[in-house]
Amino acid sequence: MDWIAFTLFFLTCCVAASTGALFPPNDWYKKLKKPFWNPPNWLFPIAWSILYIIIAYVGMRISALPGSKNYLVALWALQISFNTIWTPIFFGLNNIKLAMRFMVGLWVSVLLMVLTYWFEDTLSAILILPYFIWVSFAAALNFRIMQLND
Repeated sequence: MDWIAFTLFFLTCCVAASTGALFPPNDWYKKLKKPFWNPPNWLFPIAWSILYIIIAYVGMRISALPGSKNYLVALWALQISFNTIWTPIFFGLNNIKLAMRFMVGLWVSVLLMVLTYWFEDTLSAILILPYFIWVSFAAALNFRIMQLND
């Protein structure tokens, strides 16, 4: 395991995670209509902590592949960018519709990661599947909250 690469990818994930501390669920969010299947707030930091470790590990793996595989790292960078910006848009700007657009970008980028990583490093694709499932759930939740509060 390349601890330096892992640490760099993990620190990047920590930047994304820090938006949750900078823009926590606020009174605006508490007043929103939410579906009955909305998870409790305490679950989100637990789920994201586990996922960020996996995402960092996958980033380390794909960056170490032999040959020029810049597009694999670019996909990783794209998803972490969408991931990072969603929280300030949703909780900071209180803009559900714009956040939904970024969520679609996140969903597509993670789907592309699963598909392309499958052919380059199958283990990375398998490891990123829980993230894809979580982002799919988060997209459905964002969409339903958008519908309920339109």
